[in-house]
Amino acid sequence: MRILVLGGTVFLSEAVATEAVRRGHDVVCACRGRSGTVPEGAEHVVLDREAGDWPAGLTGFDAVVDVSRTPSHVRAAVAAVPDAHWVFVSTCSVYAENATVGGRPDTVPTLAPITTDEDWTSSPEAYGGMKVACEEIVRSGAASSVVIRPGLIIGPGDPSGRFTYWPVRLADEGPVLAPPADDVVQTIDVRDLADWVVTAAEQRLEGVYDGVGAPTLRADFLDEVARGVSDAAPQFVWASEEALAARSVEPWAGPRSLPVWVPGADDRGFMAHDVTPSLAAGLRLRPLAESARDTLAWVRSTPGAKVTGLTRAEEQEVLAAFAEAGAAG
Repeated sequence: MRILVLGGTVFLSEAVATEAVRRGHDVVCACRGRSGTVPEGAEHVVLDREAGDWPAGLTGFDAVVDVSRTPSHVRAAVAAVPDAHWVFVSTCSVYAENATVGGRPDTVPTLAPITTDEDWTSSPEAYGGMKVACEEIVRSGAASSVVIRPGLIIGPGDPSGRFTYWPVRLADEGPVLAPPADDVVQTIDVRDLADWVVTAAEQRLEGVYDGVGAPTLRADFLDEVARGVSDAAPQFVWASEEALAARSVEPWAGPRSLPVWVPGADDRGFMAHDVTPSLAAGLRLRPLAESARDTLAWVRSTPGAKVTGLTRAEEQEVLAAFAEAGAAG
């Protein structure tokens, strides 16, 4: 197959291009090339989607893979390559609510589409709404298509540093501050997602699916991460949402955070989607311990690899405060 990957130099799009080359496909990566180089074996065609110029000859593909969040970019690309089978990588952020546990694309409504190009960095709803618009452009304009909505993508090369916090922390010693043990966590390894994206292109899979892993309790999640990076069983200090908030520990990502933690009943379904339809459609998942092991190896071999979250000093400060108070609940 001749496959066009719009991108190809960072994280998921790079993993997709790498897997497609490995399978023997003729792969073209169209991007500016400023974020890195395309995988060995792929052809690089310079494309600046911001400029709006589609290179002559960038047509004649069997499949297109796009991860864009910008409606005008997707609109121009679909118009240029309408006859290919499109695999559009969207996001679980398109859903209008996150309270539903076990939700699927056919059971949870999406946000209203935002058809204009907006600054999404300060508004998660703008990001999700633009992705909804991109999905609609692909589904209405391409000859055939599949939409895949990932949740939290993890693994080597992760530019967010969210999941990365946990393999790095659990490879070290000492008591480990952790959010509630009975929270549900759901992640997907970038290589598993990329593998499925290429399979979807090969098989011309159609429909809408969540690109998620199996949901698991946080206690089991962290135990599995620990198994991937250490021979010793960690000593967890499980803290309630209220106790963490009282000590100014932030959720999800960023400075002074415990990453991959989403507090509040209204977001219980954010990392608890039903993966059954995706597994039936060909998604295959590796053990979480393997993802943790490989992520740690990548961090240790990559200068500047991002790791977000609490510093060790900040963690020790919070643990000391809990010990003095006699509880973390």
